[in-house]
Amino acid sequence: MESTKKVFIANDHAGFQLKQFLIKSNPAQNWEDLGVFDEKSSDYPEQAEILCRHILESSKDNPFGVLVCGSGQGMAIKANRFPGIRAALAWNEKSASLAREHNNANVLCLGARLIPFEEASHIFQIFINAAFAEGRHLKRVKDLD
Repeated sequence: MESTKKVFIANDHAGFQLKQFLIKSNPAQNWEDLGVFDEKSSDYPEQAEILCRHILESSKDNPFGVLVCGSGQGMAIKANRFPGIRAALAWNEKSASLAREHNNANVLCLGARLIPFEEASHIFQIFINAAFAEGRHLKRVKDLD
């Protein structure tokens, strides 16, 4: 069952079209679009930082984040430099569900040039609705920070 959650989303120029598609195809989510708002050249590290700061400032609401760039990798690298952010690059259902279940990931990174848009939307749904398994994973996740 789909649940409504606060979701910050940000992108660079390469991720603009996929970001628009994700928002449109998942209207039940409480999206906050942090940009960029067109396909003019932009720098993914800046957008990742903006999103991470929003998540950390809103931590009491347990928000999620979605970062979209060409490969998703650059966004993931930048995002994971922030304590409290657990960004996961996902490319299929299994990678998305394990990121949540085992790593309690709070940011999903997607590669707009690598994943068909419909599949990316499905990956988002898996990610947003999966629960952290806790148990043996809790200590490991605490060790990440």
